[in-house]
Amino acid sequence: MTTLRAELIATARKMTAAGLNKGTAGNLSVRDRDGFLITPTGMDYDTLTPSDLVFMRLDGSHEGAKKPSSEWRFHRDLYAARPEAGAVLHAHSPFATSLACLRRDIPPFHYMIARFGGDTLRCADYATFGTQALSDHALKAMADRSACLLANHGMLLFGRDLKQALDLGIELECLCEQYWRACQLGEPVLLDAEEMRVVLEKFGNYGQQA
Repeated sequence: MTTLRAELIATARKMTAAGLNKGTAGNLSVRDRDGFLITPTGMDYDTLTPSDLVFMRLDGSHEGAKKPSSEWRFHRDLYAARPEAGAVLHAHSPFATSLACLRRDIPPFHYMIARFGGDTLRCADYATFGTQALSDHALKAMADRSACLLANHGMLLFGRDLKQALDLGIELECLCEQYWRACQLGEPVLLDAEEMRVVLEKFGNYGQQA
């Protein structure tokens, strides 16, 4: 468990180094035993020690001296609903947040959209941060997906482990930047449904398989 706590802190700090977060924004968790470890609310990642991390159960109870992230509900609900989720990442990265403030789905302007499970990246409806309503909206937007935008808020995604969650967060922010930049020059040409179907099939065997 100590190693997992150290890995969680190291990954949280990499989120900041990668430009996904600034200050105390965003949060990160990893599945552990019958619950999950999550970053505490309102603490700079550079100051975190293993004992600052909060262990939460799926019933919402927690252990530790610190309070969990205010967004613990969508972490809890993702672990409960998606057994393939090993780590959950939420960030207020610049380009993902900018697009989330437009409250629009990201269409198939690039085939790498399929990396997140579908032919679009949905934007979840708005709700106040930390509420059950926000978690409900996020899980709906992530049906058959591993990521979504949160309206007027940021990005949310899960990976099989902490490393993949961070890699996907960086990749998603890159796609959001590419879409934003393409829109400055005109209307991006979108891939059609058949091409995205082919791409989604190919992604079933993407990368090195265990």
